[in-house]
Amino acid sequence: MMFDANRDTSSMQEIPVSVPPRRVVSLVPSMTETLFDLAVGHTVVGRTDYCIYPKEKVDAIPTVGGTKNPNIEQIVSLRPDLVIVNQEENRKEDVEALQAQGISVWVTFPKTVQDTLNLLWQTMNLFDNTSMVPRVRLIEYTYDRLNNMAEEQELINPIKVFVPIWLDPLMTINGNTYVHDVLRLCGGTNVFVDRERQFPLAADLGQTAPYEADDPRILGRDVRYPRVSWDEVVLAQPDVILLPSEPFAFDETHLPLFEGLDVSASRNKRIHLVDGSYLTWHGTRIAYAMDVLPNMIRMMG
Repeated sequence: MMFDANRDTSSMQEIPVSVPPRRVVSLVPSMTETLFDLAVGHTVVGRTDYCIYPKEKVDAIPTVGGTKNPNIEQIVSLRPDLVIVNQEENRKEDVEALQAQGISVWVTFPKTVQDTLNLLWQTMNLFDNTSMVPRVRLIEYTYDRLNNMAEEQELINPIKVFVPIWLDPLMTINGNTYVHDVLRLCGGTNVFVDRERQFPLAADLGQTAPYEADDPRILGRDVRYPRVSWDEVVLAQPDVILLPSEPFAFDETHLPLFEGLDVSASRNKRIHLVDGSYLTWHGTRIAYAMDVLPNMIRMMG
């Protein structure tokens, strides 16, 4: 199994068990929350340090380390029927170590909101629990409504949005990411939709020529998260800047960096701190994103 974020991953979404699991270890914070929201949280016997929702329920569940450094021996000792991972959040070597112990691992990797909706249905089917079907259908209805609004927004009055995901170097997302699709759905136009990451770093910042496409140093590398310069941000002239709390923890101390830019978002005071989970977490948290982000993008400020 190769963890290549640019390849088609439909086969990796296949569930490796044929009966509803009774003991699950989730190494994906968004999936841990989703399991509880879909009324199957009672099967979760292990989680990561970052699986913090729903707090009143996960606090009683043992942690097995982080998403990048799980304790394999501890996971094995929990005797899980299934371990849930994400291709982007977890490491290939940990998946292989678990599989070598005979443990079934479900590798998820939704790259669009529609993929996430499909994941919710897959999860309910996996656990043979349909009690939350009305909730998922409501999420789908909201998706359809916002999707229609987003198409109209893009045609009539595009709202250009910049979302940095790291500060030093300044990094963002292109059109082949989940964050991009969340922005699109919620009425925003990603200003770096077509920007691919280049190697080395100096090339990404326009300071040297990039490696050739067939250079072995970049084969298989993820190009969806470009590192951009401040000048590029100014040139893009975003109408809105969203500063998420993860993966980089932007907070009030970082606002002056962006407020000092000569861009529409700064002039119109449309630079907002936002809960990063609304942008990056898959699963049922998309319901929160669809409730909060459209107003933040279209009307705040």
